[in-house]
Amino acid sequence: MLKISEKVIIPSREIDINAVRSQGAGGQNVNKVATAIHLRFDIKASSLPDFYQEKLLKLRDSRISKDGVVIIKAQNFRTQEQNKEDALKRLLDLIKNASLTKKRRFITKPTKGAKKKRMDRKAKRGQLKALRRKVDYD
Repeated sequence: MLKISEKVIIPSREIDINAVRSQGAGGQNVNKVATAIHLRFDIKASSLPDFYQEKLLKLRDSRISKDGVVIIKAQNFRTQEQNKEDALKRLLDLIKNASLTKKRRFITKPTKGAKKKRMDRKAKRGQLKALRRKVDYD
């Protein structure tokens, strides 16, 4: 069970978790123990409210397939339990970040002081560059 908010909970049966072998340089355990976790979560078939589903499906994230399935591979840790917790946390973060609404930006104009300061900097820079030019002695 994954708790998104007070009212939104994803049941464990909707999250498919499989243990697989980790990639990378081998050690004593890498070829014997399946410590990496493949997490699959089907957005369309889930019990998530429509609001969350729409936001997730609109995301342009490489972890979300064209079919609307979130695929997360967790292999940062040496134990299966830690990788499982990591994968679930990453899924939770993905869902929470998708549900956030961005703050609307209000169009503003630069102040007169800011414009004057900018023009003064440009003039000073122009003078500095003018001093670098070749001197004509004619």
